[in-house]
Amino acid sequence: VQLQASGGGLVQAGGSLKLSCVASGGTFNSYTMGWFRQAPGKEREFVAAITWSRSTSFADSVKGRFTISRDNTKNTVTLQMNSLRPEDTAIYYCAADTGPFLGIPSSRKSSYDYWGQGTQVTVSS
Repeated sequence: VQLQASGGGLVQAGGSLKLSCVASGGTFNSYTMGWFRQAPGKEREFVAAITWSRSTSFADSVKGRFTISRDNTKNTVTLQMNSLRPEDTAIYYCAADTGPFLGIPSSRKSSYDYWGQGTQVTVSS
């Protein structure tokens, strides 16, 4: 499974960005897809995830501001980020959990076995 993330950039606080991740190989429509981010000097952290049945999960820090969706016909998962804050600045990674479906999307990095290359998001104050 190969994952290609795009859509990052520079935006002012309060603005919006949409990240996309296209998957190739494997059976995308059976995977849980997640987004993680890593700020300089910090560990990679969970942002959002969506299962094949479109159950979603979000980090508390982004609830109400970010949404996640998927298009199984295009093997694409999208992260819509609104009301961006400087603390959202990070490299954003998409990831695929190809393991057995457990009913809810995992927020643990160890659950995800394929990762994209990351896309930089910078929010200026």
